Amino acid sequence: MSGGGRDGMNPLRQLSLDQLRQRTSAKWREYPDDVLPLWVAEMDVPLAEPVARAITDAVARGDTGYAAGTAYPQALAEFARRRWGWDGLALERTALVPDVMHGVMEALRLVTEPGCAVVVNCPVYPPFYAFVAHADRRIVEAPLGAELRIDFGTLEDAFRRARADGRPAAYLLCNPHNPTGVVHTADELAAVAELAERHGVRVIADEIHAPVVAGGARFVPYLSVPGAENGLSLMSASKGWNLAGLRGALLVAGPAAAGELARVPFEVSESTSHLGVIAHTAAFRDGGEWLDALLTGLDDNRRLLAALLAEHLPAIRHRPGQATYLAWLDCRALGLGDDPAAVFLDRGRVALTSGVAFGTGGAGHARLNLATAPELLTEAVRRMAAAVTVA
Repeated sequence: MSGGGRDGMNPLRQLSLDQLRQRTSAKWREYPDDVLPLWVAEMDVPLAEPVARAITDAVARGDTGYAAGTAYPQALAEFARRRWGWDGLALERTALVPDVMHGVMEALRLVTEPGCAVVVNCPVYPPFYAFVAHADRRIVEAPLGAELRIDFGTLEDAFRRARADGRPAAYLLCNPHNPTGVVHTADELAAVAELAERHGVRVIADEIHAPVVAGGARFVPYLSVPGAENGLSLMSASKGWNLAGLRGALLVAGPAAAGELARVPFEVSESTSHLGVIAHTAAFRDGGEWLDALLTGLDDNRRLLAALLAEHLPAIRHRPGQATYLAWLDCRALGLGDDPAAVFLDRGRVALTSGVAFGTGGAGHARLNLATAPELLTEAVRRMAAAVTVA
């Protein structure tokens, strides 16, 4: 699917369908070969050359031991300076964690106790529910507003309910938001910090999608806004460079939360993959050109998806995301029930992620992964339209 000119640089156009079907990861192995998989957050891209080189060089050296050093947080700090204009990521306020969701678990253990409440803005990334339950905490939902942005009246009510028993509580903030692709503004994040401080709620920001921002949008790190000094953030190169199989993330603390990192168990950081750290370091340090080409390709795909839906499935309501490579599709007008993804899979042989798992507000919706070749995206929408006609 590669071509000359701009397409030749687009990582989303480098691999053929035959090449993709040789992959053994979840996206391409969960379903039979007649299904187009646009579900889990893996991208259909080759590995960025600086990342591939760093890994192969490490393997050639036999450098496959335990993770050590500060190269990863240093690379992230420099990336944050260049990309986000944020100079507040201090190396001494970071801790290695195996991946973002395990880092969320550790952060919850730092600031809450078993049985405490964790507020989430639903619909939201399904593992938020599963990992919070696994950590023996309870979810308090604060549904997003009509524009799929934070509703501060709803959030304040959720904070009150979370703190009603007088115990500690946390707010698990998805920034940028998965599945909607909303990028929270600096003013919104400052309002979050003020509200959390007023109600005694600790903010934990999952910022894994931070590098994947659409043209014209600007990611704002939660810890960069006034009032966020006691916040915690999880960051990673996983989504930006397709490194889910090379695990590694950073738990970053605001200045007032720095002392809490000392309570992260040694075995947690020790469990982080050394090769993962090498890969993520190379991505943040040397992968900017590849990322820029990817972001351009994703912008093209966002426009393509909007046009395809307008032509073939105009009843689907869809607001192109400002970030992530995920599209949140409101399929309720199609009359396909609570789980339209099941119909698209059964009758169209297209795998999307069911909206039901995203909590309140997810029924009747589906999440589509648009980080694929334009040809596959086009074929997927054509199949979805045919499935609705059959239905």
